[in-house]
Parts: sequence; C-alpha cells; structure tokens
Amino acid sequence: MTGKLFYLMGPSGSGKDSLLRMCRHRLADRPLMIAHRYITREPDPDGENHVALTQQEYNIRSERGLFAMEWQANGLCYGIGMEVDLWLAKGCNVLVNGSRAYIDQAREHYGSTLVPVMVRVNQDVLMQRLLNRGRESLADIERRILRASRFAGQVPPDTRVVDNNGELERAFRQLAGILNVEAPRTFEGMIRGA
Repeated sequence: MTGKLFYLMGPSGSGKDSLLRMCRHRLADRPLMIAHRYITREPDPDGENHVALTQQEYNIRSERGLFAMEWQANGLCYGIGMEVDLWLAKGCNVLVNGSRAYIDQAREHYGSTLVPVMVRVNQDVLMQRLLNRGRESLADIERRILRASRFAGQVPPDTRVVDNNGELERAFRQLAGILNVEAPRTFEGMIRGA
C-alpha cells in the first residue's frame, strides 16, 4: 500500500500556514497525515506549526539521514522528517509544506506518489500580506517578492492550483477537493446553506 504525497507550495505570505492550520482542525477525522516541518527558526504563535531546531540540532539530524526531504531558503534550513515515508508505506495520504525550489528532487524521490499543489496569489496581495504580518523587514519582503516572481513561471504542468486571492474558506475548499476529502461546512455555511 502506498499513499499519496500532497506537496503544497507557494510563496511566503500566500496563505499556506493558514490552509494547513485549517486542515489540521477541520480535517482531523479524515484519512490524512499532515507533516510538521523542522526549521531553524524560533516558534511564532501566529506562524507555522513547525518543530524549531537550533542549527546544531538540524545538522545532526541531517548528517544522520533523518530527513526525507531538506532544503535551504530565506537564510533558514527546512526538513521533512523520515516519518512521512513510513506513513506513505502504510497507505496514508500525507500533506507537506514543500518548497518550490525542491520540487524536482521531491519528484525524483517520490515519483507518481507526489501530487504537486501550488497556492497562487497575486503579487499585490502577497505584498500586503507580508507587510501586515510584520515578521520581516522591508528588505526581506522585497527579497521574498523577488523570489516569488522568479518561481511564478516555473510551475510544473501537472500541478494542481489553489487560488488564495480571496476568502480563505474558498481556498480551503479547493484544497480539500484536491486532497479528495469532503470539507466540513462551517457553522456560518450551514446557516446560509452553503
């Protein structure tokens, strides 16, 4: 038995963390495992639910081959633990927060098991979101916008797309459809008959 690896990508500020948070809460009873990333960044209560590692801790795990995938971006080291391979082997579908720059290596390793998913957002919306979250300096934001524009034209042809320019609920329902799980309705949606 082999599950599917849903490889979520998108620029910083595109809403990946918000979508993953919604998946963790609203799809908790569905047959889907959501991997935590290991990052050399301190935890942020409003940011990604990741496992924070010091550079030394990260290096030790990397040297011992404990990451199924790993990459560097924005001055940080990122890893996806080997547990995802066990989950896939057990037939579980897995959702990971991946990197656009690492997609070729991920595809080489996982082959047809991998389903690339891109969270797309317009550049002006992206800029506003990065400014609003107040986590980066203006220079960092400009670098992230430049990186986003560099990757914008490099979307593999079989990539599924989630449009997150509007309401987050709409983007979540698109993602749930790609994951092939029915998204539970919100209380407000039940009242409106959505």
